[in-house]
Amino acid sequence: MNSVDGPARRLLLIYNPTAGRRAHDKLERWRGALAQRGAQVTLAETQAPLHAQELARQADPALFDAVAVAGGDGTINEAVNGLMQGALPLALLPLGTANVLAQELNLPSDIDALAQIAAFAPARPVWPGEIMAKGMAEPWRFLLMAGIGFDAEVVANIDLRWKKRLGKSAYVIESLKQLVRRAPRGFTTRIGEVDKTPAALVVARAHFYGGRFVLAPSARLDEPMLHAVLFPGASRFAALRYMTAMVTGRLRHQADVEWHTAERIVIDGPKTVPVQIDGDIRAYLPVSIGLSAKPLQIIA
Repeated sequence: MNSVDGPARRLLLIYNPTAGRRAHDKLERWRGALAQRGAQVTLAETQAPLHAQELARQADPALFDAVAVAGGDGTINEAVNGLMQGALPLALLPLGTANVLAQELNLPSDIDALAQIAAFAPARPVWPGEIMAKGMAEPWRFLLMAGIGFDAEVVANIDLRWKKRLGKSAYVIESLKQLVRRAPRGFTTRIGEVDKTPAALVVARAHFYGGRFVLAPSARLDEPMLHAVLFPGASRFAALRYMTAMVTGRLRHQADVEWHTAERIVIDGPKTVPVQIDGDIRAYLPVSIGLSAKPLQIIA
């Protein structure tokens, strides 16, 4: 647990009111633990997609010391994109399906410990990736990954009603559906000066994926570098082999999987090919992926 250093923070707490009863109960317990520590909490409920981004962007540094997000990786991603224009740090109450960012930051599951961190722990810099696509006025930032190919097709087609009801199991069901439908759409990627044509690609900033499955072992949020993981096999068998290797911790033993590092990656292909960013479809090809020019401060 972190030591107390100065008064507890004033927090703008962003929360999606459509989350389930269990999430709401956890939120209320967290608010109570924050209040016990003297933290001032102002609740701001989201009303539509991308509203978390707008709420974070409008947070007044004269009124708040940090923006806290009670939600999953998708809601956190929206808030990150609002905070990049300002100077307020980000605090977290993980309430999502996989909570990959919480795993990456090694946040505790205990409510009191999470409240202590949000109220008093120092912020540290992390370096978001950023993606530009045609029609975007500004880059879209991400802290976890950008995926093209199999995982993006799963995200693009998953039934959100089943996701809310079944959690991670909904992704397993949709993955099996995608294996049956398997019809890879070709794309090319330039990593440095080298062109590649994988069947699937994940550009990672974090080393975990889908929970605590290790995808990019060398990736770290506080190190400004992109880690590209290339999956060359286009067959159903290859996709199933990659999935099994990921779940069993044997991805590094797949001889055809490639890992590369770069500061910029350019991906070209049909404009109907989706790009999933931190678990949501945010862009379509072609895209250019780089690193943010400034870090985001995260309380952890």
